[in-house]
Amino acid sequence: MCGRYFLTTGGEGIRQLFGCVNSMAWQPRFNIAPGQTVPMVMSQATSRQRSLQLARWGLIPFWAENEKIGQRLINARAETLMERPAFKAALRQRRCLIPASGFYEWRRTGRGGQPYAIVRQDGGLMAFAGLWESWVQPGAKIPLISCAIITTEANRAIQPIHRRMPAILEENQWKYWLDPKTETPQTVLGPCREDLLRLYPVSRYVNDPRHDDPQCVSPLNRTDSLFG
Repeated sequence: MCGRYFLTTGGEGIRQLFGCVNSMAWQPRFNIAPGQTVPMVMSQATSRQRSLQLARWGLIPFWAENEKIGQRLINARAETLMERPAFKAALRQRRCLIPASGFYEWRRTGRGGQPYAIVRQDGGLMAFAGLWESWVQPGAKIPLISCAIITTEANRAIQPIHRRMPAILEENQWKYWLDPKTETPQTVLGPCREDLLRLYPVSRYVNDPRHDDPQCVSPLNRTDSLFG
């Protein structure tokens, strides 16, 4: 499950890291929630160049009767992508990368859950594997672009908090995932290596999606400690 994440790098920084042909205006976000607009990296059909596109988080299949289905399709399980009608076509033709500075997970406690921020050890951006779709509302002319984050089994670093985690792709996997000619893209969707990430507790302030400021990612303790 990935139900909340953050992206604090500006549009130009995202463009440079992913080698996109275009940039976009993006202000740092510290508490991105489903249904909101997020940047994604996609491969252009003709030139294969990478471009940045804004999309609504919550995938709406092209065959959907209305957009409400997107509320349930914020994540796609890597293990069942070819079994789900909502994801089969997108897996073959519409794969993307979703940039993130980190994501949140909640460890169950007797007090209702302790949130943790999960970031890269080196402080860099993550690339979540994602799927995107273009849906046209009946009577409308402009398509609505939407996306879903693919999840996989948690690695040992994340298991004490949650059983699932986003499928995080490293740079040498980006081209393989985005290439529409790749016939078995699922092979890169396993848990990332454990030394890639670190996690630390944050305040329950982040629980409210209306809170979107640096306090969301501030360590609960003075030291930016690993989960122990």
